[in-house]
Amino acid sequence: MSFQKLIALFNKLVAGAGRLSELSAEAEWDRLHSIEAFRALLERMRARADRTGGEFSLVEFSTRHVQTDDASLMYLVRTLKGHLRLSDEAGRLDRHSLGVVLPSASAEDAWNLADRVGLHYPLDLPLPECKVYRYPTDWLSNKSAQAGEAKRPASEKKPVHAMEPLFARRTPTWKRCLDVTAAAAGLIALTPLFALVALSIKITAPGPVFFRQWRTGRGGRKFQLIKFRSMVVDAESQKQALMDRNEQDGPAFKIKHDPRITPLGRFLRATSIDELPQLWNVLVGDMSLVGPRPLPCHEAAACSRWQRRRLDVVPGLTCTWQVAGRSSVSFAEWMRMDLRYVHSRSLQKDLKLLLRTVPAVVFGTGS
Repeated sequence: MSFQKLIALFNKLVAGAGRLSELSAEAEWDRLHSIEAFRALLERMRARADRTGGEFSLVEFSTRHVQTDDASLMYLVRTLKGHLRLSDEAGRLDRHSLGVVLPSASAEDAWNLADRVGLHYPLDLPLPECKVYRYPTDWLSNKSAQAGEAKRPASEKKPVHAMEPLFARRTPTWKRCLDVTAAAAGLIALTPLFALVALSIKITAPGPVFFRQWRTGRGGRKFQLIKFRSMVVDAESQKQALMDRNEQDGPAFKIKHDPRITPLGRFLRATSIDELPQLWNVLVGDMSLVGPRPLPCHEAAACSRWQRRRLDVVPGLTCTWQVAGRSSVSFAEWMRMDLRYVHSRSLQKDLKLLLRTVPAVVFGTGS
């Protein structure tokens, strides 16, 4: 056999090996969890961690900044295969990103994995962007968590992001369309009532017409909730002195005969007219017609891990708690009602809850 034939045969073998490597990578890619399956896996991991008090980390590898996106993803799949533990799980976060869940692993362990993967990349192939997420974190109690970054020790130089906002669920198109249509129509139709209520508040109780309070919404995002003012101007400063009279267990604060409420405010609250300005919150997307009621930021931060899952969806004007007893149920049961809604929301359920809200308001059930 001539030297030229040997060279040609060697080139064919190399090409064949390369093709086999590509096929192997494609097979590994097909075995990855799909976006939906990986999200479900993360949900199960969170539920298990909440139940056992455990923790876990997630490494995100993104190639969306790379021109050879598909080639980089395939190489990433091959590289990851040799660095994962039997307990680790890999899947697709989106079209351009892969995620690796590391049970019971620290953020430092997660960054070690990211570094090992980076060391095995060839010089001619751009490195994927890496982020490390941690669960659980104190994401509602510090400014960095609001930006998606969790607190970390001063000695730890690499950033660690809060995983909790990743669980936020997209609002279905049907739900947003219903919200915008109903909120816009309601604000227009109720304009005369709003003017009358505003004038009445001004006449009977000195101070602003509206009460604004920071609440915690979907994914931990803060927003200002708007209500007609039903209490005296310095109601918030008086709250601490009334804590021993709190009739609601858990972090929430409720008093049936709250001395801070004005005479007009009692009527506004009994008829839920004070809540109607929140249609503006619905219109701009801070809230929905139906969803878990948004808690004040300090109350949301005081909730247990499992209770904070209600922040996966946009909060609402009404939900199961509003039509099934309100203050007559415990705080834990209130949270369970919200979570049952979160996991089973549908157009039919939303319409039923809206219809049940009317008699609940008229007859003041549980308020």
